[in-house]
Amino acid sequence: MSINTDHAGAGGRSARFLRELKSIRAFVWRDVDLTKRYLGWDVVWLVYNLINAAIIGLIGVSSGAEPNYVPGHQPYIFYLLIGAIMWSYMSVLFIIVAETVAWERWEGTLEYTFMAPIHRLTHLFGVCAFAVLYGIVRIVLMLIVLVFVFHLDLSHANILAGIVVLVVGSFAMVGLGLIAAVLPLLSPEKGAQGTHIILAVILLISGVYYPVQVLPAWLQHAAYFSPAYWALLAQRKALLEGVPVWQMWGDLGALMLSGFFFIPLGYAVFTWGERYAKRVGLLKRSG
Repeated sequence: MSINTDHAGAGGRSARFLRELKSIRAFVWRDVDLTKRYLGWDVVWLVYNLINAAIIGLIGVSSGAEPNYVPGHQPYIFYLLIGAIMWSYMSVLFIIVAETVAWERWEGTLEYTFMAPIHRLTHLFGVCAFAVLYGIVRIVLMLIVLVFVFHLDLSHANILAGIVVLVVGSFAMVGLGLIAAVLPLLSPEKGAQGTHIILAVILLISGVYYPVQVLPAWLQHAAYFSPAYWALLAQRKALLEGVPVWQMWGDLGALMLSGFFFIPLGYAVFTWGERYAKRVGLLKRSG
């Protein structure tokens, strides 16, 4: 009898696990369908980000500067373009996760999604999985175009280390996105605006286009709390200097700690916001 019970318990767990995987896949494909529906706007924003990165690169070309924080064998333009490409990736992760509630409300599915018999972790995992996949496609397209246009030399780059930095850095940005996603949940009118303010602050303090040492002294220390700062630091070491993964444990360790901190915190904040929104009646499709 105990053997049968054990088998039944294991079978039940396997069935639940498969059901959760199917639910995650459903959320990913739902976002894929939404992307196809608004594909025109996705193309617009991709072109916008490409042109923005190209403008940053052209500024580097026209300046003729050779800052001492860029390795001697690499052009300043490469330093700037790494910042532009990485920021495009990280900001997309943040925005997709942070605006998941706003999109649900826009599509008129907010009540149905939050009342569905789906674990919230499954829902959010599906959203985050799509964000990572979408961001990777964008960054690959941008990298191909910019390498071709600016004739960037990747012979010294450590591509494997760059991929590792990309993966590890994704977790913390997703966690920050989950924290910001509470704002549209609590304030249908102003919450989405607040997410962009948070993103702007991260851009300011993370050294995307400049070293954080040029910031005011009181603001420089804030960079250490931004996962984008550590991701950019490690990515530039990987692509500009070819530093292997095992020599970047300080930066990667900071990224991992950020992920371990922000992911649970983001999930806890989001679930609290969901309970509050349900209690006071904020799960409405408009307003």
